[in-house]
Order: sequence, then C-alpha cells, then structure tokens
Amino acid sequence: MKFRCERDTLADGVATAQRAVASRTGAMPVLSGLRVSAVGGMLELVGTDLELTIRVRLPAEIDGDGSAVVPARLFSEIVRQLEGGSVSVEFTDDDAHIEAGRFATTLRTLAATEFPRLPETTETGVRVDASGFAEALRQVVSAASRDDARPILTGVLLTASGGGLRLVATDSYRLALRDLEGVSMLAEGQKVLVAAKGLAEVQRLLTNADGEIDVVLGDREVVFRVETTEVTTRLIEGDFPNYQQLIPSGYPNRLTVSRDALQSAVNRVRLVGQSRDTAPIRLAMTPESLELSAVAQDVGEAHESVEAKYEGSELTVAFNSQFLLDGIDAAASDEVVLESIDPLKPAVLRATDTPDFLYLLMPVRIS
Repeated sequence: MKFRCERDTLADGVATAQRAVASRTGAMPVLSGLRVSAVGGMLELVGTDLELTIRVRLPAEIDGDGSAVVPARLFSEIVRQLEGGSVSVEFTDDDAHIEAGRFATTLRTLAATEFPRLPETTETGVRVDASGFAEALRQVVSAASRDDARPILTGVLLTASGGGLRLVATDSYRLALRDLEGVSMLAEGQKVLVAAKGLAEVQRLLTNADGEIDVVLGDREVVFRVETTEVTTRLIEGDFPNYQQLIPSGYPNRLTVSRDALQSAVNRVRLVGQSRDTAPIRLAMTPESLELSAVAQDVGEAHESVEAKYEGSELTVAFNSQFLLDGIDAAASDEVVLESIDPLKPAVLRATDTPDFLYLLMPVRIS
C-alpha cells in the first residue's frame, strides 16, 4: 500500500490517534504502534490500549490495499518535524518508506497480524449537541479519580434524569455533577459508567466543535463519532457510590463572590505552598469580609482579602487549593456561591446563574 497526504492533515490525525496508544504494552508490543489502513477511499489511523480506541480517517491519495503498523511515537515525531507540503508513505514487507521534499527515511514496521481485532459499529446512534456535551464534560471529568486501584471512581456516571442526562464524577475528595436538559442519550432509568480517560479525549475533540455528535451505546463500550474521528471507550462494571446521600439538603452559610476575583486570589495565595505538598487555602468568612490565607512551614505565609457577600455565622474552612480552583473554573459564571455548614462537612460550590451544575468539596482539617 502507498499513500500521499498533506503534512498538516497527517500530523493532526497521527497526533489524535496516538493519544490512545498504550504507554505500557506488556506482552503486546504491537500496541505501541498505529495501524495504518485504506478504508473506503480514506486513510484510517487507529491507536488503542484495548480500553480506549481512537480511529481517525483522513483524505489521501491511496494506491493499493492492506494495512501496516508503524511505531507511533517515532512516526508522529517524524511527521511533525517535516516541512509543509505533501508526504508520501509506502509500505513494503516489513518497512515503511517516508518521503517529503528532500527528506527520506525508512522505518521498520510492527507485525500487523498481531494488532488486535477491534469491534466496529456502523449503526447510527443518538445525536447530541456537541458544544453542550463538551461543556458538561469539561465541568465533570476532572473530578474523576486517576487511581486505578479504585476503578469505579475512574469513571463518570451517565444517568437518565428528569428528562435529560446527568453526569457525575468523584474521587472521594470532591464531586462534580452536571445536568443536561433535553438530552436523551439513555433510556429512562438507565445508567452507565464510562471511563473518564475516554471522555477526556472526547472533550478534547469537541473543543470549538459545532453541530452534533453521534453516540452509540453498546453492552461493553460506547462510541462517540466526531466528524471523521471515532472514540471508543469501555464501560466500567460495578456500582457507583450513592452520591446523593453526600449532598446536604441545606446550608446555613452562603458566600457569594466574583469568580475571577476569587480565582486570582487563590492562585496568588497558594504560591507559598507549591514548593512542597500543597498547603490548604483557608477561607475566613464574616459578614464584613472574606480573607484567604495559606501557611507553609519553613516557607512562608500569604493572605488576601476579597470583596464578597456573606450570609451566616463567622466561619473558617480550608480546602485543597487545586481542588478549589478546579471547582471555580468549572462553575463558569461571573459569580460563584459557596455554601457550607461547618469546617468539617462538605461544602458546595455553584454558579449563580445556572442551577444545573454542582461541585461538592471536602474540607481539609486544620488545627
């Protein structure tokens, strides 16, 4: 097989598909590669770690049939370094010959016969608004755990709720919840747990996307089609924690503050704790003021006052600064509301103008 493709088009496609390539290949070295095939007159690039698969189809001039597997990292770096223009790639037996302008190289390919047979689906799924789904993923996915020792928490719960779709993620220190009204991706009462790693790739693809995406839900995986790119990610088996019992029914204390002002102040005050384990950010709230402070032993201390409106009894509560910033960023409104009970119980961060987002944050115990 031989193909010719524009360098920028090929570089973008390779970079996207490469994101699913296994970082640890174990007994299957072929998973360190990208499968390159001709499919329906298009060039198809496939990367997989068996839990996440990304397929990208690109326009190209193709001569011949077949498929080959190229070492993903090296192939990506070579294509990225090429000058603009046309790139020609020809596969012969165990080699890939790459030419662009005055540059030429030959790479040894991996055994295409060892590349896993991956499930494919041609059925049409549910159409979902791309921009709304992307924003929901941005708000929720970062709250999922990255600890594979707790696989249930590495997923995002998608559940049919109130005539729409609810997304929930937690790492046991914070919890993010977003409702999408009118999105009927699931049947009433249905819920699935989708790997957050795969949803993060969907979010990346949907950046600045318009229109709709296609979602096909299977028994063991879910497929997201974004134009000529397809992301297949596994479903996680198991029961997601009963998150609803974690959310208090009411809060006696309510802080309303400019989102940008709070975000900037947290970023400045937290600097003293970044040379070692993150020092918690303390929020001292009174009807007269909001005072942020951080103290790092043998490093220093910092504090800043921020204009805010506070209703409730005087209270000082501390949070992991990065988790707090994640919640502030996810809220995406001019003002945010922080509702709290006491220094030891979960607090809730919300956007003032949208009731469909909630960020639950566990406080840090301070002396």
